[in-house]
Amino acid sequence: MSAAGGPRLSLVLACYNEEEVLAASFREIRETLLDFGHPFEILFVDDVSRDNTRELIAKIVAENPGLDIRVILHEKNKGRGATVTDGFRAARGEIAGYLDVDLEVHSRYIPSLVRAILSGADVATVRRIYAFQARALDRYFMSRGYSWLVRRVLGSSLHDTETGYKFFRRETLLPVLDATKDAGWFWDTEFMIRAERRGLRIREIPGAYVRRWDKTSKVSGIRDSIDYFRRLLAFRKTLGREGA
Repeated sequence: MSAAGGPRLSLVLACYNEEEVLAASFREIRETLLDFGHPFEILFVDDVSRDNTRELIAKIVAENPGLDIRVILHEKNKGRGATVTDGFRAARGEIAGYLDVDLEVHSRYIPSLVRAILSGADVATVRRIYAFQARALDRYFMSRGYSWLVRRVLGSSLHDTETGYKFFRRETLLPVLDATKDAGWFWDTEFMIRAERRGLRIREIPGAYVRRWDKTSKVSGIRDSIDYFRRLLAFRKTLGREGA
């Protein structure tokens, strides 16, 4: 759905091996956006999925001719950050955002983030509140521990830089995109710290996180934790050099 002058809201769906969740998640996202009532576009960006994600995207496009949907297909794998960035650079809306396709944080929070930006924020994110799941305690402690490290190592006041649920005022988004270099999972942290240091107005809105057990996890606890810690230290050095 788009207005004559183009969409007000651009939603980027960065995809990599999403066949387990894509069809159901898209239905939830579509209903949320239609109920919200603002003109919107959806941009699928596929980072060379190895399953049937691309076929499912093509089916979604064919089954929704009345929606403003565009598709970007990478020819080689670039990483999460680069995939999200490509979607943002193609976006036409005055507000652009993305959320993780698995909807472990539901699409129902989209209106709250958009309203926060319309009320004056430059960036609005979901700060994940973990629903108690005994099997998900490892993810809870990893996430909270990482947030603590970000605040201590980088001097940030933010509580959840890694949330996969961020919306932006597009005119303030692009300069931060230009400065953000990481193409992988650390992109989220780098982007948010750079946005904070530029003085952008950031709103963190609480939202329930519910771990899904019907999909294959892309997180490797110990390995990813070590890698993130190394990247934090390297990024602190980068910020120090830039400051000097």
